[in-house]
Amino acid sequence: MVIDYENGEGKDMKAYIEERAVEIAGYIIENQATVRKAAQEYRISKSTVHKDVTQRMEEIDPGMALKVRRVLQHNMEERHIRGGLATKRKYAFRCMPLKQK
Repeated sequence: MVIDYENGEGKDMKAYIEERAVEIAGYIIENQATVRKAAQEYRISKSTVHKDVTQRMEEIDPGMALKVRRVLQHNMEERHIRGGLATKRKYAFRCMPLKQK
């Protein structure tokens, strides 16, 4: 049994996990968020987020699971671009002439 500290009621673990999975899936869809961003927001591990929104959501709500899968696929397709831009920003400062630093 898990205690819901907001209203003091007890919940069984399965109900808590299902609620968390639906909430995280909604967050990812609404914000087009990555697994990493969702994990930071909910303060849980990336592997837990991934399992919640892929495996558990398939059983809870297949339609929502499909929407989440599309967002995650889109993020994965853009990952190499974001990585390249981050590297560019990292080294842009190092390559500036000394007068501009």
